[in-house]
Amino acid sequence: MVTQHRLLNLIFGLLLAFFATGSNADAGSEKVTSLNVVTSLSSSDPMYKGLMHFKQMVETGSKGSLSVNLFIGSQLGNDDDILEQAMAGAGIAVLVDGGRLSVYAHEMGILGAPYLVNNLAELQHLVGSDLFQQWNGSLQQNAGLRVLAFNWWQGARHLLTQQPVAQPEDLNGLRLRTISAPVWISTIEAMGASPTPLSWSEVYSALQQRVIDAGEAQLAAVWGARLYEVISHVTKTGHIQLISGLVTSDEWFNRLTAAEQDIIIHAATAAGKYATSQVLTAENDIEAKLAAAGVSISTPPLEPFLHATESVYQALGYSELRQQVCALLDEGNAQ
Repeated sequence: MVTQHRLLNLIFGLLLAFFATGSNADAGSEKVTSLNVVTSLSSSDPMYKGLMHFKQMVETGSKGSLSVNLFIGSQLGNDDDILEQAMAGAGIAVLVDGGRLSVYAHEMGILGAPYLVNNLAELQHLVGSDLFQQWNGSLQQNAGLRVLAFNWWQGARHLLTQQPVAQPEDLNGLRLRTISAPVWISTIEAMGASPTPLSWSEVYSALQQRVIDAGEAQLAAVWGARLYEVISHVTKTGHIQLISGLVTSDEWFNRLTAAEQDIIIHAATAAGKYATSQVLTAENDIEAKLAAAGVSISTPPLEPFLHATESVYQALGYSELRQQVCALLDEGNAQ
């Protein structure tokens, strides 16, 4: 059910998209098609650098027939709001993880499942596979959403707390912010905490005011949101490898010319690679800066966390799909 708040955001986004499109063709000028791209992250995050790269490639490659407008901090609504606007046909896109997309294509949720892959190379192999393209087809058919590229790796997710964490039992009773999607909620429950979904833009104040006790995020997001001011410990569990996709309206995409579609797809893929490289470059520096800011950083034995989260796959109906993914990754590792 759509809440009144989300309905207002949906209407606002559609109106904004309408007026952006309506003002695209000035008298005596060629038609320009606009795409609004939204992220919950800040302008200091490596993903934003990727989005800037995407904007430059699209506008240059199309020689100005396509225009990209970037919005940070969920300015046009949270990720779920933007997906609803895209489903309604608006010229809008959002950088979003597979967990949120599982509502529309169940298979997508496994991308946010705990300890699914061993490294970034395996993750990239998975999202570049024919198996993933089948999931993208389901998303288009079921929800009218289209993945432009799903290679935007944001980093491994770690625990953000006010006290040391050495094992899952240390999380018992903690209200821990996570993403509002079944796979994320189930993962945090399995680890022992009480999952508390909140928009990313609310996490700083919620930690500051003790509305929540803890959170979980990748290092770049921790630094970008200045969470080092309101937490004291980062425990490097790496429980989820956060990879996201640039997702837009299938209806809007199909209104483009074939040449424009190629430009958009190529730019999204290239920008995802660029953003990922920025994360890899920044992570060691960010960890050092967090430590200098007074945050204690530790890496616990991972086996207890692996064991605790094993139940997530069966609970969400991903056991068989996990076997398919593991077979795909084994083939990739053997090549």
